[in-house]
Amino acid sequence: MTASARIARLYRCPVKGLTPTLADSLAVAADGAVEGDRVLGFLFADAGEPDEAGWRGKTSFLSMQNTPALALVSSHYDAVTHRLSLKYDGSEVISGDVTVDADRARIIDAVTALALGFEANPLAGHESRLPLQLAGDGVTPRFHDRKSHHVTLVASASMEALAERIGNEVDERRFRMNATIDGLEPWAELTWIGQAIRIGDTTYDVTGPVVRCLATHANPVTGVRDQDVMQTLTREFGHERPTMGVLAVPRGAATLHVGDEVSVG
Repeated sequence: MTASARIARLYRCPVKGLTPTLADSLAVAADGAVEGDRVLGFLFADAGEPDEAGWRGKTSFLSMQNTPALALVSSHYDAVTHRLSLKYDGSEVISGDVTVDADRARIIDAVTALALGFEANPLAGHESRLPLQLAGDGVTPRFHDRKSHHVTLVASASMEALAERIGNEVDERRFRMNATIDGLEPWAELTWIGQAIRIGDTTYDVTGPVVRCLATHANPVTGVRDQDVMQTLTREFGHERPTMGVLAVPRGAATLHVGDEVSVG
């Protein structure tokens, strides 16, 4: 790793399954939970009971894995006022306070109508999945793909290597990572697994890879499945499972900032 490896971009996803938004900094709890990340999600009615922490797996939610055109739905969530605003293809669809039952109901109705209008969706013909629920309190990070919390990190060079093999630009928002790091060799982050790294003034333990799903095939601008990311990762790079990025947990509460230096050890 070069001394110039630094965080280039930070992202959070307030609503599970929707395209992430840029952030200047991210507060990370000692257990790896990222403040404001995946605090809400549109849950199927037949999802069953959550675990003791309120977590459910990704297949329980409306997401780009099952509804690629959700990429056209952008969200803005204000954690102070608890107001969620959704736009579809640039036009506002609904806005409301997620702590108010009537507003939550209006938001659910609007998202249900949008989803049912998409050619590919998991609701049409599956009445047991309706009505959707708006899960989450808007505060607690809860709906990541794994039960335990992690910060997700990826090298921009790994994205560039994938784009070269695919033969077209790869928008990093497909992967809904928390941090993109410049100044690394392609796939260097995968060599960190089982090691400690420093980001800014905090040590993080890198615990494993991020294995990708069909959501990465959806273009975050057009909502169309236009790139075979999973097969390219396994076929072209020899990954046993389609992998992009790593999971990390801080040794104590921390804050990530754009520009933070990243080093091993």
